[in-house]
Amino acid sequence: MTQSGMERRRHPRLEQKLPFKVAANGYGFSTSTQNLSCVGAYCRIKKYIPPFTKVAVKLKLPIKTKKDKKSYTVDCTGVIVRTEDKDKSGFNIAIFFNAINSSQRKKISEYIDQFLPQGTDYPAGSASPRWGR
Repeated sequence: MTQSGMERRRHPRLEQKLPFKVAANGYGFSTSTQNLSCVGAYCRIKKYIPPFTKVAVKLKLPIKTKKDKKSYTVDCTGVIVRTEDKDKSGFNIAIFFNAINSSQRKKISEYIDQFLPQGTDYPAGSASPRWGR
């Protein structure tokens, strides 16, 4: 955050636990997001994966519409930009979605928009205030 308390990131980040799958170097992990934006995610896994490793990501999004609730799957690739070892039970990783198509990015944004206060002024399809400076 800046001194004025305004968020500098262009994309809102949602602190939300969603089922999340990450695969890298022949290993697959089922976990849940700690937070999510349309440009990245933060989660915890049990095995160390170094920064700059390419990963495959699969995420299920429950999106409410005016008429019903639908579930969308987002498949994309990303790169680990940070790995943190807080204790011996696992590693927190930050993933930047470097190969995601615009329709999938928009679905993540729609999901996040459900939780943002009305009148929040972020560019369309941009959801996440802690990623994407």
